[in-house]
Amino acid sequence: MRERVRIQISDHFNYRKLLKFVMPTIVMMIVTSIYGVIDGLFVSNFVGKTPFAALNLIMPFIMILGGMGFMIGTGGTALVSKVVGEGDREKANRYFTMVVIFAVLLGLFLTAVGIAVMRPIARLLGATDNMIEHCVLYGRIVVGFTTFFMLQNIFQSFLAAAEKPKLGLAVTLIAGCTNAALDALFIVVFRWGLVGAAVATGIGQVLGGVIPLVYFARKNSSLLRFTKTKLEIKPLLLACGNGSSELLTNVASSIVSMLYNGQLMRLMERMELNGENGVSAYGVLMYVQFIFLAIEIGYTIGSAPIVGYNYGAENRDELKNVFKKSILIMAVSGTVLTGLAQALAVPIAKLFVGYDEELYRLTVHAFRLFSFAFVFSGIGIYSSGFFTALNNGLISAILAILRSVVFQVAFVFLLPYLFGLDGIWWAMLATEVAAAIAAVVFFIAKHKKYGYA
Repeated sequence: MRERVRIQISDHFNYRKLLKFVMPTIVMMIVTSIYGVIDGLFVSNFVGKTPFAALNLIMPFIMILGGMGFMIGTGGTALVSKVVGEGDREKANRYFTMVVIFAVLLGLFLTAVGIAVMRPIARLLGATDNMIEHCVLYGRIVVGFTTFFMLQNIFQSFLAAAEKPKLGLAVTLIAGCTNAALDALFIVVFRWGLVGAAVATGIGQVLGGVIPLVYFARKNSSLLRFTKTKLEIKPLLLACGNGSSELLTNVASSIVSMLYNGQLMRLMERMELNGENGVSAYGVLMYVQFIFLAIEIGYTIGSAPIVGYNYGAENRDELKNVFKKSILIMAVSGTVLTGLAQALAVPIAKLFVGYDEELYRLTVHAFRLFSFAFVFSGIGIYSSGFFTALNNGLISAILAILRSVVFQVAFVFLLPYLFGLDGIWWAMLATEVAAAIAAVVFFIAKHKKYGYA
């Protein structure tokens, strides 16, 4: 039998090898994104419309806390991959270990803060008297698992850098299947409602965080393993600073989701419509967006160690090769995702909210307009992750802020004045177009410095 050769980040990549290397990370991100989708699907159909709206309302705050894991994971992975490319494996393992320790300490702190402020945060987000207790109940339980959620996010990046993306996929599948099975058991069979949804999600996150923790703590065949270390300020600041764009993206997306929900509540109440329907419809769009964008985010995370390694090794030819292929892959994937979204608008709306005719029609209409944003989303996502992998946290952060804050906030307030309620659904397309233009500008401005084009 011919021995299977493991793909290494130091290899030369053609399209087949590149997609094969990143595919486990893509699937891993899709499964991770399905966590919230599964909760929403079961809650919407088996608990009720108001709890479903409450879950969507409080979810952005939960994602802000968990987003700390993306910051530490992506920034830490870029730093560690660069050090591996420079040939210092011992330092890479020390940096890897201290990043994980720091994440655990930060996660425990954020858990305590999140539980304490859940009620005032829910009020701040606009929870009605009918929604407030649902928001607090679900939010406090899920936030109790924040440390494990952060570890899961961190290891998604580091398992790719350790040349073990298939292990990352296996762990995520275990966690995701556990979440889905427990949702069905706790919500449908035991009728625990939102408590069941929250506990099922938390248990899945525990598995996603603990299994890689045990793997790296033992002797293994990957590039990385835990070793004796102490917390050093400089590399931790480098990792956090470099990964700040991912945190900003997560925080900003959550804040913008709050703005979308607020705008929808105001606009629909002004039109004498049910504002909760707007929040629920937007929630369905977000669930689909989580899954679709997970493909492009997964590709970006999966390919980042290759970029970081070749940058550290000063291999400009391979950096150029990976960059060109990645841009084409992002463009093609965006077009395919848009076509898929248009085709699936009706069945997805029926799956989530088919029990309410008015909400169903609103969701289908919004989906048709919203989905054109996928054509351009890949370029914006990849550009920020690419500069993170090059250890240029400043440009990465600028691109993230433009895409996730500046453009979205501007369009979510401006377009409703021009197009009414439809302006809300068109805002994402306008955002992604502007973000893609900004990405091209920075790609052109920095190509000589890094030699990727």
